[in-house]
Amino acid sequence: MAIQLTETNEGRELEVRATGKLAHADYEHFVPEFERLLKIHGKLRVLFNMVDFHGWELPALWDDIKFDLKHFSDIEKLALVGDTKWEKWMSAFCKPFTTARIKFFRPDEEVSARQWLKLES
Repeated sequence: MAIQLTETNEGRELEVRATGKLAHADYEHFVPEFERLLKIHGKLRVLFNMVDFHGWELPALWDDIKFDLKHFSDIEKLALVGDTKWEKWMSAFCKPFTTARIKFFRPDEEVSARQWLKLES
């Protein structure tokens, strides 16, 4: 799998570590976990950490679009951690698809990304 999930802050935050190319199987793992936490806690905060990330296979891209439409308002904050220009660009591209507050961080700012997720404002 190209995705690893870690619950933090008693399940109110979900860390997603994505490497390589995301596949349909990654969404079959991610979506039920996200929805389980959503049912327990309501809106979630997500850290999406891209490590040697190369995007999505076509079926996974469709899975991502469906997820975005279904969970448009279910993410409170989204911290994107990445090191390439297109990953930074992705933080701006995501804004119309969610009501979440979104912020981009470089890999050396991962601690700051976690701190930002915990801030109330």
